[in-house]
Amino acid sequence: MKLSQKGLNLLKKHEGFRSKPYLCPANIPTIGYGNTFYPDGSKVTMNDKELTSEEANELLSLIVKKFELGVAKLIKSSVNQNQFDATVSFAYNLGLGALSRSTLLKKINLNPSDPTLKKEFNKWNKANGVVLRGLVKRRAEEADLYFS
Repeated sequence: MKLSQKGLNLLKKHEGFRSKPYLCPANIPTIGYGNTFYPDGSKVTMNDKELTSEEANELLSLIVKKFELGVAKLIKSSVNQNQFDATVSFAYNLGLGALSRSTLLKKINLNPSDPTLKKEFNKWNKANGVVLRGLVKRRAEEADLYFS
């Protein structure tokens, strides 16, 4: 499966675009649409050059492919497009490692229609132990997309 336009729009909305490197709420150097690394695996640094909108979109496209593949490998049950999109957005924000260890993934693999999955999305609303309003909103929108 590939991320749909609806899923990409959700991801871009919550990541936002920044042309210059910045520190995200988790204090990690980030650029473009929430990118913390480049396609070659190198990490973003605060000294990296500014990106144009076109370069940021290209970077996003390349990085999203890694998350599509990773999510597709982790999900063992049959999910629909909206469920896949919501899970890719979640993983893009938190990382495939966090998804792989999450109760969210365990529950998706046991029963992708389990209504308690909404609660599992909503648990992931903190950066450095602090609840962030933006993450609360993002997780709610991911859960809504998942169940739509």
